[in-house]
Amino acid sequence: MPQEPRSFFERLTGAKVLSSPDVSDSEEVLAVHHPDDDEYAEDVNEALMESDQEPEEDFSDENGGSVQGEEQEGQLTVDVFQDDESIIISSTVAGVSPDDLDVSITNDMVAIRGERRSQHTVDPEDYFYQECYWGTFSRSIILPVEIDADRAEAKLKNGILTIRIPKANAAVTRKLKVKSL
Repeated sequence: MPQEPRSFFERLTGAKVLSSPDVSDSEEVLAVHHPDDDEYAEDVNEALMESDQEPEEDFSDENGGSVQGEEQEGQLTVDVFQDDESIIISSTVAGVSPDDLDVSITNDMVAIRGERRSQHTVDPEDYFYQECYWGTFSRSIILPVEIDADRAEAKLKNGILTIRIPKANAAVTRKLKVKSL
């Protein structure tokens, strides 16, 4: 009896496609065989059978992979680095008005929130490509050193947001003169 050719997946993993009376014609069950442990193979096969029966959440690629009905907030990309005096956070925020940016600084964290508003109203069916992110975004950054939040400054130039936060002078040592009484 000639043997059926094995699929690429079967050749790659060593799994075999089986038929089962519990499975409809349109479904397949994969049997996994681990050469050293038959109990392992039974556990994996059982898990595969159970995973087919779990309900799937309703995901859509059209809204960034989020659950339908939820609005996805974008995450801002940042560069965080230091010089001798400051921590510098730099981020591209092209198309965002300074009025649409909110920067909050605490002793150990910086939070940046904003919104990029589209200047065009376009039906989704009319897009050929939609790669730009439009909507709200945020990013929280835990700072690696102590800072002086009162002297921080933020500037927006050519679509680049730069936040400069001076480091706290915690390393400054003050000498006291000891007086005799």
